[in-house]
Amino acid sequence: MNMDSQIEFSEKLDLELENILDYWQNNAIDEEFGGFHGRIDHNNKVVEKSPKSIILNTRILWTFSMANNFYNDSRYDSECQRAFDYILQNFRDKKHGGVYWEVNYLGKPTDKRKQVYAQAFCIYALSEYYKYSKNPKALLWANELYQLLETKAIDTGFGGYLEAFDETWGPIEDMRLSNKDLNAPKTTNTHLHILEAYTTLLEVTGDQMVERSLMVLTELFLDRFFSYDNHLNLFFTKEWKKLSPEISYGHDIEAAWLLLKATEVLSDSTLSERCEKLMKIVAKTFINEGLDKDFGVINAKDGETSRTDYDKHWWPQAEAMVGLIYVWEITNDQSYFNVCLEIWNFTEKNIIDHENGEWFFRVNAEGLPYSTENKLGPWKCPYHNGRALTEMITKLQN
Repeated sequence: MNMDSQIEFSEKLDLELENILDYWQNNAIDEEFGGFHGRIDHNNKVVEKSPKSIILNTRILWTFSMANNFYNDSRYDSECQRAFDYILQNFRDKKHGGVYWEVNYLGKPTDKRKQVYAQAFCIYALSEYYKYSKNPKALLWANELYQLLETKAIDTGFGGYLEAFDETWGPIEDMRLSNKDLNAPKTTNTHLHILEAYTTLLEVTGDQMVERSLMVLTELFLDRFFSYDNHLNLFFTKEWKKLSPEISYGHDIEAAWLLLKATEVLSDSTLSERCEKLMKIVAKTFINEGLDKDFGVINAKDGETSRTDYDKHWWPQAEAMVGLIYVWEITNDQSYFNVCLEIWNFTEKNIIDHENGEWFFRVNAEGLPYSTENKLGPWKCPYHNGRALTEMITKLQN
């Protein structure tokens, strides 16, 4: 690849990043009830009085904070402040610690369970926000949540973190993040988001305890989560017995590059070498198995029956491109960059909504979007695509 084509690709990504941030700046703000809307449908219509999720709100805070850090200015200061204030005032459990899962459109808690995934995302968002704002309240709260996870959520018997708790941090029967997930006491997905949260927390604090926690997590991924076939095991018993044969191609490659990101902050050469080796083999497996003929990233596959979900969700396209840029940088092998470009071409053609803005939640095997999905919702947020674009632009401009 010559320098001109690299610059051209970077410019396309930069323009799309601006489009995404403009969409959320212009459409997401809830002027009537505060904070941000809980749901906007496929046709860009606000669904009135929708519940508001902690995942959506922390991801909005993370994204606008990241954008300010990326541009090295304060263009999204008001959005950051709005998000931080809303989460602090409406999601924070002042009595028992942690953040609630959901509030109603008025900001009153409707689901007070303590999902560890949500606590991790709050740490991630607060750390990124502190990096931009230097607001001491944000860092203090991030550290408080870190201590909470290390005392309440960690499994001292078998290692790792338990999935969920009730309002008072007691046992809870249904630990699922969503209806599509297994009710498992430990999941790769939650550990992955603790990993990214601790990476950014360590970056802004340099705290030795956080460093140790992140190192243990990184080793856990290398030794426990990735299996012999270069795929992640997704659901586990407390004792680490595998509960599902499902393969999630987006999670595979997302985890691989996030591990590399973690080792950059850890500055551990041995872990870096292990994670680079993993990144290479995961990327090869991903290219061989996870791409459809149109270069869209396949959603999932049953590792035992080979039954495949050929839908293409927005976020695996984003994570795959980042992972391939990372491995291209490591190996200087042009083929990885070429596949990244093909996924971008698929995304540009099928996933980006050129009429109403942002990206479709998912399209079917023929590339047609599902009109029943959200444009903004509990899980449809600007974090995956916003992060992917900034990561790729940064790598391309180095």
